[in-house]
Amino acid sequence: MNKTNLKKLGKFLLKLIISAAVLLFSAYIDVILLLVLSAEGINGVLIAIGAIVLPSLFLPLIWLKNRKKFLKVWSVFAICFFIGLGVDYGMEKYDESITVNTSPNIRIQEYLPFREETKIVKTKSEALSFSEDLPRIDGAAALFPVYSAFVNAVYPETTVLNDGNFEYNNTPEGYRLLAEKETDIFIGVYPSEEQIAYAKEKNTEFNYTKIGTEAFVFFVHKDNPIESLTQEQVRKIYSGEITNWKEVGGKNEKIAAFQRNEGSGSQSMLKRFMGDTPLAEPPKEMVNDLMSGIIEKVSNYRSKTNSIGFSFRYYVEGIIKNPDIKMLEVDGFAPTAENIKNGSYPIVTPIYAVTYENNENENVNKMLEWILSGEGQSIIEETGYVGIN
Repeated sequence: MNKTNLKKLGKFLLKLIISAAVLLFSAYIDVILLLVLSAEGINGVLIAIGAIVLPSLFLPLIWLKNRKKFLKVWSVFAICFFIGLGVDYGMEKYDESITVNTSPNIRIQEYLPFREETKIVKTKSEALSFSEDLPRIDGAAALFPVYSAFVNAVYPETTVLNDGNFEYNNTPEGYRLLAEKETDIFIGVYPSEEQIAYAKEKNTEFNYTKIGTEAFVFFVHKDNPIESLTQEQVRKIYSGEITNWKEVGGKNEKIAAFQRNEGSGSQSMLKRFMGDTPLAEPPKEMVNDLMSGIIEKVSNYRSKTNSIGFSFRYYVEGIIKNPDIKMLEVDGFAPTAENIKNGSYPIVTPIYAVTYENNENENVNKMLEWILSGEGQSIIEETGYVGIN
């Protein structure tokens, strides 16, 4: 073999080595892209397209002679790819940002006790007044106006929020603290199976005193033409069997069914409503840690009219009051206080004062008795919930 052929062979082998190195390097970069971009929610199709971007640039540059023409063609492709990547990333970030900043879950400053401008029911009990050994009371976001009014009625005016006696930790944290016997009374709906199991791990037995009743509601954007669903239709939507609004008489739009985080009172209620029907796994962007967040998502999500969410009646119409959503009738009945009382609205849940067994603070039982009295029930009714009497 002459020198010219050896030189050509050497160049060819060098190109092969460089090409192999480029392929290995691009494979490494693609793995990084897959891990980083997919974690950011970038479309997997775009990642797959990106897997050929690096080798599609470098390999032809190694082997082709007319590189300028190739670079022009490749540049058009690369620009389109990165524009698509940017648009997809922007859409994902938009999905995250469309929830209006609603933290805290409820504007607690508007519902604090012992204030002139407070929105709670302002009464002073004639039957009960605590000065010491105050029951440590906590509750769900939707019930904060109720138990804040309880505090206003029977606790000393020196009581302030998060002082150990009057707390706001919401459902997941509130049930954890009750299981650990760090609080005495939790005002909310029935706990999840996981919260009950955690209490048993801590050798705590929950006791449930029903103090009122509330409707579990489903809501959509106000421009959604749907006004009513059956219980069966709701279950099929949240199980993933019904995926388009046209299947229930609405527009030809894919349904975006939002859910809450595990352990929240409304998510636990949804699971009880679903019964043996399994819940569909929602996309990450359709799970909200805050109950107010799910309301804002449904009122703002993309095409707006394709979304559905759930909550409790008073929280929706009495606390958040978002004008862009509407509560749906279920089985033809609206979730009104009257329909809750007469049993027409089909999805209701008890409101409980949850305590733990063998609590040595005698004032806990006194507090429960007072909540069930005319004074306590009047606060529940005047706040906007349905009492038990």
